[in-house]
Amino acid sequence: MSIVADGIRYAIGAVAGGILTAWLTGLPLTAAPFFVFAVFSLYFFRDPERVIPEGPVAVSPADGKVMAVKPEAGRTRISIFLNVFDVHVNRTPVGGTITDVQYKTGEFLVASREIASSQNEQNIVTVRLADGVEVTFKQIAGLIARRIVFNRKQGETLRMGERIGMMKFGSRMDVLLGPEWQVLVNSGERVIAGTSLLARRKDTAA
Repeated sequence: MSIVADGIRYAIGAVAGGILTAWLTGLPLTAAPFFVFAVFSLYFFRDPERVIPEGPVAVSPADGKVMAVKPEAGRTRISIFLNVFDVHVNRTPVGGTITDVQYKTGEFLVASREIASSQNEQNIVTVRLADGVEVTFKQIAGLIARRIVFNRKQGETLRMGERIGMMKFGSRMDVLLGPEWQVLVNSGERVIAGTSLLARRKDTAA
């Protein structure tokens, strides 16, 4: 399993800090919290490979629990909450061209709350499929996750399930799907980024 580079840097820094603290104090046990943080960093920033399905489907952009499936402005919003133990590497739910990226400043409310979808700081990405259908997804900061990483640019072409960034230390992702999609998940389900199906195109659902 690979590790995101940030996790390796945090782990190295924590180990160095632990060694220095133990040396300065003469008490080896004082290094223990640093070593625990180093191990946690490697765990948190893990980046496992995923088997991406094929076909006219939309996959989950994140590991986590589906908190809501509800209508919003003529589309269906699927909200996924990531706790601190979930993989936090994000993936695009569909393949296509990035047509819009907007960063919106906001609050840092608990990401599992419904109001977080509209009020929290977030990165909003729209992807246009080859047939012109657009899907929007949001990387939403939480109470602890205060840094959103998006390493793609407007105009880039993505494959479904491709890595697009990550959020650090607990957060939320929303996916907005138009009437062209048949939603396949329900509130309360656990989903896996790049693997779990969120929806299927209606004209091919049969």
